[in-house]
Amino acid sequence: MEVGLQLRRPVSCRAMFHERGFFNFKPVLGSLAYVNTAQSLQFISWRTKCSTGGVSHKISASSDFSRKSRRRFSPRPKGSAPKGFIPKAPVEISTQKRDQKNDDDKKGSGMPVSSEYAGSPKKTPERKVGIKKEPVNDLPRNSQIEEGNVDEAAKEIKDIPGASENLRVANNSQLAGNGRVGRVSDDATMLQKKETTLEADIENVKDESAVEGKHLNSDKSLDFVKDESAESDIKVSEDASQKSKMEMEAKVESAFKGKHLTPAKSSDFVKDEGIGSDMKVSEDASLKSKMEREAKLKMEMEAKLRMEMETKLKKEMEAKSKKEMEVKLRKQEIEKLAQENFQRGTKMFVYPQVVKADQDIEVFLNRSLSTLSDEPDVLIMGAFNDWRWKSFTARLNKTQLQGDWWSCQLHVPKESYKMDCVFFNGQKKYDNNDQKDFCITVEGEMDVSAFEDFLLEEKRREQEKLAEEKAERERQEEERRRIEAEKAADEADKEQAKKETERKREMLQQLMKKAARSVDNVWYIEPSEFKGEDLVRLYYNRSSGPLAHTDELWLHGGHNNWKDGLSIVSRLVGSEKTGGDWWYAEVTVPDRALVLDWVFTDGPPQKANVYDNNGRQDFHAIVPKTIPEELYWVEEEHQTYRKLQEERRIREEAIRAKAEKTARMKAETKERTLKRFLLSQKHIVYTDPVDVKAGSTVTVFYNPANTVLNGKSEVWFRCSFNRWTHRMGPLLPQKMLPVENSSHVKTTVKVPLDAYMMDFVFSEREDGGIFDNKNGMDYHIPVSGSVAKEPPMHIVHIAVEMAPIAKVGGLGDVVTSLSRAVQELEHNVDIILPKYDCLRHGNVKDFEYQRSYHWGGTEIKVWTGKVEGLSVYFLEPQNGFFSTGCIYGCRNDGERFGFFCHAALEFLLQGGFHPDILHCHDWSSAPVSWLFKDYYMHYGLSKTRVVFTIHNLEFGAQLIGKAMAYSHKATTVSPTYSKEVAGHPSIAPHLYKFHGIINGIDQDIWDPFNDKFIPVSYTSENVDEGKRAAKEALQQRFGLKKADLPLVGIISRLTHQKGIHLIKHAIWRTIERNGQVVLLGSAPDPRIQNDFVNLANQLHSSHADRGRLCLTYDEPLSHLIYAGADFILVPSIFEPCGLTQLTAMRYGSIPVVRKTGGLYLESRPFNEYVISRLYDSVFDVDHDKERAEAQGLEPNGFSFDGADTAGVDYALNRAISAWYDGREWFNSLCKKVMEQDWSWNRPALDYMELYHSARKY
Repeated sequence: MEVGLQLRRPVSCRAMFHERGFFNFKPVLGSLAYVNTAQSLQFISWRTKCSTGGVSHKISASSDFSRKSRRRFSPRPKGSAPKGFIPKAPVEISTQKRDQKNDDDKKGSGMPVSSEYAGSPKKTPERKVGIKKEPVNDLPRNSQIEEGNVDEAAKEIKDIPGASENLRVANNSQLAGNGRVGRVSDDATMLQKKETTLEADIENVKDESAVEGKHLNSDKSLDFVKDESAESDIKVSEDASQKSKMEMEAKVESAFKGKHLTPAKSSDFVKDEGIGSDMKVSEDASLKSKMEREAKLKMEMEAKLRMEMETKLKKEMEAKSKKEMEVKLRKQEIEKLAQENFQRGTKMFVYPQVVKADQDIEVFLNRSLSTLSDEPDVLIMGAFNDWRWKSFTARLNKTQLQGDWWSCQLHVPKESYKMDCVFFNGQKKYDNNDQKDFCITVEGEMDVSAFEDFLLEEKRREQEKLAEEKAERERQEEERRRIEAEKAADEADKEQAKKETERKREMLQQLMKKAARSVDNVWYIEPSEFKGEDLVRLYYNRSSGPLAHTDELWLHGGHNNWKDGLSIVSRLVGSEKTGGDWWYAEVTVPDRALVLDWVFTDGPPQKANVYDNNGRQDFHAIVPKTIPEELYWVEEEHQTYRKLQEERRIREEAIRAKAEKTARMKAETKERTLKRFLLSQKHIVYTDPVDVKAGSTVTVFYNPANTVLNGKSEVWFRCSFNRWTHRMGPLLPQKMLPVENSSHVKTTVKVPLDAYMMDFVFSEREDGGIFDNKNGMDYHIPVSGSVAKEPPMHIVHIAVEMAPIAKVGGLGDVVTSLSRAVQELEHNVDIILPKYDCLRHGNVKDFEYQRSYHWGGTEIKVWTGKVEGLSVYFLEPQNGFFSTGCIYGCRNDGERFGFFCHAALEFLLQGGFHPDILHCHDWSSAPVSWLFKDYYMHYGLSKTRVVFTIHNLEFGAQLIGKAMAYSHKATTVSPTYSKEVAGHPSIAPHLYKFHGIINGIDQDIWDPFNDKFIPVSYTSENVDEGKRAAKEALQQRFGLKKADLPLVGIISRLTHQKGIHLIKHAIWRTIERNGQVVLLGSAPDPRIQNDFVNLANQLHSSHADRGRLCLTYDEPLSHLIYAGADFILVPSIFEPCGLTQLTAMRYGSIPVVRKTGGLYLESRPFNEYVISRLYDSVFDVDHDKERAEAQGLEPNGFSFDGADTAGVDYALNRAISAWYDGREWFNSLCKKVMEQDWSWNRPALDYMELYHSARKY
């Protein structure tokens, strides 16, 4: 009996393989065993779920299997295999081996095998299954077939869309391994209702597999399953094709060897044992379907492309048409404009007529109407925005317009508001519109003001770029210098190491000549032969030396002439050796030791009293076994070199770190001082924000209640910038508005980007009236972030003193320190000084002769040099005026200094100098003021102005008065001093130009952080530690008792002006309060000097540990006193230029000073004036809190009134009591005064204001 079932199923399996042409399926015919009816119905059910796809699957069942012929597929003709595929050789596997394999497999399966359904076992002849395989070559790496886990492969198939409709094979089905066909049960009930066909599109299945990165083996192809009871031959032929990936043969051995596919995850065709069927997959139909789809897709793409091309062509045609119309219209408009302009006699026009920024324009010129009518070449030259932006030159060409019109095209930049141009022939003939140039207005966002801001922004960017480039160059130059310095230092280290090694070698060789292996009856070493790192016993006969009667014996030793100092310490123990009182110490010989060095003593280090040091020669023993001496010294030199390098590195790092910290502290101090400067007039005027920035808007607050405008109904604000020289000129007067709940009024101001200074005054009316102009100085506020910089001023000081090369008093300090501070503000400063024969030339750098000139009947030689970074000109007249061995003290001092002043002005004139300011000082250079006005102001020095400073009105009052009359501005050394001397006959007539500016100290000279004269450098952060160390050093220096007691220091010239009677009283009062006192100073008057010598002797005999005097000048000692003292006493009766209290605070010492006692009284002689600048800098901790706050400061010392001893006691008692009773508070006060800035930072700003004010005259 034979039953034929025709099953049709889809051919495509794209759900499983996406890559096209991976496999080709050949029709496969095979015989199947007996199949019952129920099982056949299952196949019918299966067929209903598989739509016809063009491939017939013929399944035949025959009862006469012996007559069933064995059919095989013929191999594909040569060359017909898809590209990249090579046929494999067939693999033959016997049924016996197959059964054996299946028997093994069924042990692990809970499903019955096919033999259980076949009835009684029937022996069947052994049949072979031929499986023809074709190898797959040259496949993509991610598409090659590999062995894989069956579960993973099954999961992939399950995840394919439509996989729920795929055929599920019963759990009892088994795959054949290594080419063997597996057996399946004929129980049709194992096929579930949801069994589905394989997806017909094999290519889709292949693609899915490739995407997932998996590789399917032939084990994943469809399997022919045969029951064990059937005796049939099954031959599976494989034809690997590039168009399909799923192979139909049993290619299962590699991926699913020994594994089982679950029914839901299988992709096999299941064949019943009782049916023999032939399944044929038609490759041609698959290819035809694919070709049809591709053809359809191609047609769709061609249609889409054709549509896009048509759309594009249409747009191009429209654009072309539009452009042609625009060109035609443009031509018509230009022709019309040309005709109109020619008729009007206008020789130039532009198109378009309305010119806009960032636009192309065409410029037309009628040559026949121009001065260039006969010229063959016509060019245009121009720029934008009043010739300030982007210049251009272009050649004009002859046009087709009626008339002699020439044209060229130009681009108008977006920054333009105006175009300026002229026409020329390329040489020297121009048409410049009758010298008015041709101007065209440009419409846009830019106008004159906006363009100015734009230029400023451009300038800012350019400056930033230049600054970055400069910084980079400086960095590279610094790096180059560092490398060169490093190289030089390295060579120096090598040379020094060589020298030190040679010195050590010579010394050690001399020592080795004296060294021995033992000394009879004194010492010896066991064993006698030893080397480095050996443990030896060094024996010593105690009875041989000065230690014969000591209880303990110690050895203090080293090696190689004590190279590493004391490195061996060992206690000796008694020995049983006879022939003396022998003791020994066990010693480890140092490595690389050539010689051992030691002494014997009666105790360990720091506790030994008696020594046996071999008659001050020490003991030395040769080390018998050592490394070669030459090798030792080579290593020694190298070690020395490395040591020097490390020491230098640490030293340089410390210097660099200290310099960086110093610079940072100076910058922070300057910032605080500037803020204090801006807030110093807050009671009258201030801004919000305080720090005015260029390009910002600020609010100005003004309090008329504290000025001459008090009570006025209106206040008007008048402002400009850059010292009233700004390009915009003065702003229009603004009426200031009242501030709610305040006496202030306010207004707002837009600060230009190029403003570096804000200038303003106030008035009562819009048209003027009464003005508040700060007594002629005007109000000025610095502006930060400006693209413009303030032009530097040139200031020349003409003085007879300068520290440290020609110093007598405070005048020399002021000349040097003020000049340095102003120079740091980026102004140019020179100093003219007599060339004394007593100059301290060691403080002058680059000192050299420059030239000579004649004046006053004598030759004057000019020398130049650098002093404290300042340029100094030294004048040396050959008349001997300054070859006297002194600065002051000659009978003809007036004549000497008068000659110098005139010679200095002549030097400036002949040298071509044109300084902005001549600054002269005190009576000695006062003649400069009138000599300048009488002889030089109108003869070459017209722009120069004179500033005169009074340092001490006690000397040369007549000359000072004349200088006050002739100078443009005058100053003195403090605001209080200026008020106290305001009634003096020399000053009173000139108060309108007289100002008090407090002096400062040079913070580089007086700097506890970098002071080489004190033991520990310190800042406000470690002031306690630094002052403690300095006090101990000071006590040791003076021979005072080392104790924690309040210490009062006095540093002063011993004159009546300095209050010497108060100084004497303060010394005894301090001792009475259980304090210590030191004095440094000398007296020009011999009687006063002898008086203090007697006082010093008295203190030495009675209170040597509490008070000492040093009656001479000692600069290093003054630094130590400032640092080590708790208090500095300044009881001066007259102190116009005192710096002592300022220096004291710089070192954290608290000043105890005498305040001013009253103003100038005309009835009193001048030398009795109670004048003091101490009041301006010292604020009493108990009485001056409000006065300090007004200056932006905190109280910083103790002060007293009067000139009697009661006043001194009042201040000194409070100070010493505060030290005893509130040490924590006192230490905080020391820190506080150190942080106050009493340098020249603030005075320099005040002097610059004065200089600018003088220039207005």
